[in-house]
Amino acid sequence: RESSAGRDRGSRGMSVYEKTFTLKDEDHTMGNAVRYMLNKNPQVALAGYSVPHPMEKSVNVRVQTTGEVTATAAMRDALLDIMSVCEHVSDTFDTAVKDFRAKQPAPMDADKS
Repeated sequence: RESSAGRDRGSRGMSVYEKTFTLKDEDHTMGNAVRYMLNKNPQVALAGYSVPHPMEKSVNVRVQTTGEVTATAAMRDALLDIMSVCEHVSDTFDTAVKDFRAKQPAPMDADKS
């Protein structure tokens, strides 16, 4: 029986439902974040990453979907999710710093005797 990943193959035999992406100038930090977000997607059958060589600044991310979405769409969604998480963390941090500073006592004036 032909799997959904076997349909719609391009001229080179590659499926739109399975793809390896290379992220240049990135390391395990981004690779692991992308892998995590991809694996949270129920339409992703397999997601993993590897670093070709420790001295090489790139990450290969392998994506295979269930056939409901393309690998490119799943990758795009994962990257947008990462951007949303980063914005949330930044906003939460900025709010916490602002709240912390508002609770601090006023600085003492050294000129008053």
